[in-house]
Amino acid sequence: MARLAKTAHTEHPWLIRRLAPDFEVEDVWAYRTPGAGPDDFPVMLEAMRGIDWVPRQAGLARLLFAVRWRLGALLGWDDPKAGTGARVASLRDRLPDDLRDAFPGHDSDDMPLKAVYETATESARELANRTVHTVMHLGWVRGANGDHELRMAVLVKPNGWFGRLYMAAIAPFRYLVVYPALTRQWEHAWLHRDGSPTAQGGANR
Repeated sequence: MARLAKTAHTEHPWLIRRLAPDFEVEDVWAYRTPGAGPDDFPVMLEAMRGIDWVPRQAGLARLLFAVRWRLGALLGWDDPKAGTGARVASLRDRLPDDLRDAFPGHDSDDMPLKAVYETATESARELANRTVHTVMHLGWVRGANGDHELRMAVLVKPNGWFGRLYMAAIAPFRYLVVYPALTRQWEHAWLHRDGSPTAQGGANR
């Protein structure tokens, strides 16, 4: 995992930049996917779907998620009235009709980040509560070593001053605990995508 400048996301013509110009880019990260080719983004997404979205390799990360959901329940941060379709409109409402019709965006109930869209090279998921409306954007780009790599950008629209304070308060936990745990999971998912611990080469090579 490598943290990138925000321009690594903003200078690329991603669809999400046109859909969500009112969102701020909070973080941009690159993840190692050795041997990946230009057509392997769906392979990476499928590998990621087979893992737990609450980081399981790090007990501290799991504890932080549990504490966050508990606080959210106690303080009403995650009340359905604060979510998409209630406090804020879903970004799916901004999609072109053809893309919205082509991607229904169905998710399981235990997935907190709900699908907005998927294409051959990018996908977006969103979550809204009383603190922020946030988007996790995944993109597939050619890396410096010639292989393609996964990049994640976190875009946020804080809910007033409280939302900005919340984002500032959780920043150390994201950088020191959550992102490293996600990195271990996602990079492991790529390397073991075919059941082999030594998988090498893109799925389409």
